[in-house]
Amino acid sequence: MKRAYIFPGQGAQFVGMGKDLYDGNKTCRDMFEQANEIIGFRITDLMFAGTSDDLKQTKVTQPAIFLHSTILAAYLGDKFRPDMVGGHSLGEFSALVAAGAMSFEDGLRLVIARANAMQKCCELRPSTMAAVVKLDDKTVEEVCASIDGEIVVPANYNCPGQLVISGTIEGVARAGEKLKELKGKVLPLAVGGAFHSPLMEPARLELAEAIERTQFHAPVCPCYQNVCALPVSDPAEIKRNLNLQLTAPVRWTATVQNMLADGAEEFIEVGPGTALQGMVKRVNPEANAHSAEY
Repeated sequence: MKRAYIFPGQGAQFVGMGKDLYDGNKTCRDMFEQANEIIGFRITDLMFAGTSDDLKQTKVTQPAIFLHSTILAAYLGDKFRPDMVGGHSLGEFSALVAAGAMSFEDGLRLVIARANAMQKCCELRPSTMAAVVKLDDKTVEEVCASIDGEIVVPANYNCPGQLVISGTIEGVARAGEKLKELKGKVLPLAVGGAFHSPLMEPARLELAEAIERTQFHAPVCPCYQNVCALPVSDPAEIKRNLNLQLTAPVRWTATVQNMLADGAEEFIEVGPGTALQGMVKRVNPEANAHSAEY
């Protein structure tokens, strides 16, 4: 049976995440404490006993989800036997670490650099995102392309009937009105910026410098990357694709479809939340998808 391990992105965080791993296992506890030192503050205090507002800070959210996912994968030990891995947006960094394409320490440093670069980018120009449901991808793409004088693009192809758009506040608002006229449902997202859009170019450039300084290795299994939705094992190609991730759409629907076509029979979500399992089921209602058991 081929197993696909999938790793969640921003939005999956919750207060208390990872505390059971910290309390119950010395290896996990040591990894969390190492992360506290690298980050420069006790992120575990905010993860285990902070507030939901604490966890919404980009500098906290992204490392917190990364830590929960990668430390859980490490805890699984011999039970973690992936035939393929993939991660949604931020989750791609967790997937690459879990598959051995880079070290835990390097992955965490990249996630910190990513969070800081994205935060700065959000402050440069007000921007936002919105989820569009009940319409096909082509309709949403055409509406985005029809908006003149503003930036609005498809950002996350999550599953059939759900596509997140991203751009300037005015661009997303105008596209949203057109999409509602076409009987789509538009749900504004509580995010600080236009992730996976051209507005993230300054952050992409900043993160690219950190990626270039990072050592990548051949992973233990193919990694399905966001920008292409295809399995990649070559470290140089992994690095190139990762360099493009912040301004390119997350092709999650195609990722799941390609994993299924390549023989995936079980999807195991590693990290907080269950959102990716739901997306997998929307792609194929018969798919076997569940959370990692520990």
